[in-house]
Amino acid sequence: MNSAELKEFATRYTAAWCSQNAESVARFFSEDGALKINAATPCVGRAAITAAAQSFMTSFPDLVVAMEGLTIQSGNSAVYHWMLTGTNNGPGGAGNAVRISGYEEWTIGPDGLIAWSNGHFDETEYGRQLAK
Repeated sequence: MNSAELKEFATRYTAAWCSQNAESVARFFSEDGALKINAATPCVGRAAITAAAQSFMTSFPDLVVAMEGLTIQSGNSAVYHWMLTGTNNGPGGAGNAVRISGYEEWTIGPDGLIAWSNGHFDETEYGRQLAK
């Protein structure tokens, strides 16, 4: 994938996160792709990735993810920088606004989809914003 194609891919991935359709996020991953969020056990396969995306979408019905940058590395890897904003109005939520930035280190598979995403964000700051 060249840099223009990768940027277009990342733009569509961002839109999927904003869609409130968790399956649309999972479709950006290879069939056996994996999403790891901080120190959590990786979500492997599209069903597990759908469940992970759905948990954020349920917690934040007004979820907006904005792409803040894309750093293309050698060959099949890139770093996708994002900003998540939303109000924790989902079941059990306290109604607190959250604004948190993070990034995902992607490895793109031979199928042109994400084979591995290693995601990072400041969980302490996220928890602080949820508990305000």
